[in-house]
Amino acid sequence: MKTITLAVSRFDPAEDMEPHIEEYTVRVNEGARVLHALHAIRDEHDATLSYRYCCGSGQCGSCAVKVDGKPALACMAEARDGMTVEPLDLPVVKDLTVDMEPVIAKIARICPAHDAGLPSQEEIATIKPLRDCIECLCCVSACPALQVTEFAGPTVLRQEMRLALDPRDSGDRITDSIAKGLFYCTTCKRCTEVCPKAIDIPGKAIEKLREVANRQGLTLPRHQEVARLVRETGRSVERTKETFLEQVPEVIEPDGPVRGEVGFFVGCMFNGRVPQTALDAMEVMKRNGIRVIVPHDQVCCGSPLIRTGQTADVDDLKRRNIEAFARRGIKTVMTICAGCGATLKNDYDTPFTVKDVTEVLTEYGIEPPAKLDITATYHDPCHLLRGQGISEQPRELLRGAVREFVEMPTQCCGAGGGVRSGVPEEAKALGAKRDECVKATGADVVVTVCPFCEFHIADCTDVPVKNLVTVLLEGYRKKDAERKGSA
Repeated sequence: MKTITLAVSRFDPAEDMEPHIEEYTVRVNEGARVLHALHAIRDEHDATLSYRYCCGSGQCGSCAVKVDGKPALACMAEARDGMTVEPLDLPVVKDLTVDMEPVIAKIARICPAHDAGLPSQEEIATIKPLRDCIECLCCVSACPALQVTEFAGPTVLRQEMRLALDPRDSGDRITDSIAKGLFYCTTCKRCTEVCPKAIDIPGKAIEKLREVANRQGLTLPRHQEVARLVRETGRSVERTKETFLEQVPEVIEPDGPVRGEVGFFVGCMFNGRVPQTALDAMEVMKRNGIRVIVPHDQVCCGSPLIRTGQTADVDDLKRRNIEAFARRGIKTVMTICAGCGATLKNDYDTPFTVKDVTEVLTEYGIEPPAKLDITATYHDPCHLLRGQGISEQPRELLRGAVREFVEMPTQCCGAGGGVRSGVPEEAKALGAKRDECVKATGADVVVTVCPFCEFHIADCTDVPVKNLVTVLLEGYRKKDAERKGSA
């Protein structure tokens, strides 16, 4: 047995104006789950504590709550001393019990097709990952789009795709999906992160529904413009100035001895919209002894097309990019765009290893820059944090480059999944929430490793936004100036 103290959100609408936290100390067995701790509170302290549970084995979804701010099943999450248990971010009925009915009511039911045969083994295999949902609504609680739009939610769109794949269903799933907010998803994968069954709803459902919508001519006009640009130019961003690829040779040698070598996948934004950031990255690589090979025949990675369901040209883009790096014998390809990196890692089958710039720099080890006299906070790009599992490397580099580093809550900025271009009012609303978080830190600058996040957050806050490589380069320049001054 062990003794733990936990904080639990309490709210009785008949008596309370708003929820409040109460602490309880209970004894539970080693390995006890949160549900066991709640049982102990009910049995030993307060029998009026309201919470749901049923199977106790992670299969019914009834006991979903937030544990230390993250949605989880109470019967599966371990009970820990000092934890906080709160209801999901849904209307609270009492204490930890929430009103699930409005969301459940939106989940489609099958419309039987006349004379339909049974699904084939192939169809069953495709449907199965989407059938694992236990409708706990952890994903709905965590979805950023639901904070600012009438989006029906991840599990509702998951069911639309599950039925779209079933030959026994006769419903118009694309029309239903669009009405329920198909293009509101930022593909941040927060739903996958909190799902007890790890269902990849953005990849397996939403992006697939968008593919079908595209075949039916229902892609949003702005997304169609991006696809046209990729087909005509190989890039998703229009050329408005001298591009990065027009400014650099194919091989960029380091300033000193060669410690390593990488190929560089520049990405559309850094090539055409903000080439200076890519040039800053090259200076950082040169400073740290890393040779960079830059194939000039690389093109768009295809991420904007995949996320919006416009996949007809994606295989050709993949082929061209793989050939561009493979024929030069490049073993490691570096990205400085979170979206490009996630796409190359997750949507490509490459003969080379793909690494984010923060992975490359931390693995090789860098010359310490002079610390800038600023307080910085860091924004986790969704395609870096959840798309690539990278969190600590950028923080390690940033801590070494600024006087003070302060954390802020992880939250999608609203720029991904085609939302910034296709549903700008949603992107702006999520950006405003990001601005609130930024202001709460008191930081002098927001640092990130994604051009889309950088652009969008800069549009939504008056706090300066910089890429991590630019911060590192500024630290090196400060170091050089201090050396020169002392000399």
